[in-house]
Amino acid sequence: MIKKHTILLALAFCTLTSFVLLQGRKPILYIIGDSTVRNGDGSGKNKQWGWGSFMYKYFDTTEISVRNHAIGGRSSRTFLTEGRWQTILNDLRKGDIVLIQFGHNDAGPLDDTARARGTIRGIGNESKDIYNPIRKQNETVYTYGWYMRKYIREAREKGAIPYVCSPVPRDNWTPEGKAKRGNADYAGWAKQIALEEKACFIDLNNLIADKYDELGKEKVAPLFFGDHTHTSEAGAKLNASIVATELQKKGECSLDKYMYIILP
Repeated sequence: MIKKHTILLALAFCTLTSFVLLQGRKPILYIIGDSTVRNGDGSGKNKQWGWGSFMYKYFDTTEISVRNHAIGGRSSRTFLTEGRWQTILNDLRKGDIVLIQFGHNDAGPLDDTARARGTIRGIGNESKDIYNPIRKQNETVYTYGWYMRKYIREAREKGAIPYVCSPVPRDNWTPEGKAKRGNADYAGWAKQIALEEKACFIDLNNLIADKYDELGKEKVAPLFFGDHTHTSEAGAKLNASIVATELQKKGECSLDKYMYIILP
């Protein structure tokens, strides 16, 4: 018969081992967002790609894990209400990084029968009580800024480092031949929230738009597939390279120690 103290010692050893393994795990870079970050299952089988699908190429994955949790069709609201953020929070640890990009789907209706994914415009504390026909329950909907703040603050509460990206631009152009930017709404609001919360920020909307201006409308067209929002493989790789370049820049937000690329 196995003695009681032997069982207790074995349990204590297993508990200690689990704790050491958990504490010693390498950091994780979580990416959350919509279809411009991860399209479909991320395999590109529909010839549309999100930039998050190529981020792992820039990191030494023996030192850091890269997990792209973005999913098509989600807004800053529905990524939260579907429980996807909670799944990440359950495993989030000190030293992890959360890369956040929402905005493309936040402009939709709050309570339509198709998706009910919209958020209230702006970054204030306004809210509206609705009946959600998709979830079949009452829901309080907040502003885009409210949801973005929640991601930032809850990541920090876990000891993780939040990075805010302004949403990537579409293949839309001004009459003057310049790439349209979102500084008057979601791109601008993402920046405001990052500044207010003192979070790391990548001005992805303007950085990519600057590159599109440089390339010109004809050369930008092949960077999209099927519509003016979703990028082709080439377009997603371009966006990923811009994100990676910004992540590697020096300063308190640099992830240089985990990355392969070397900036000039």
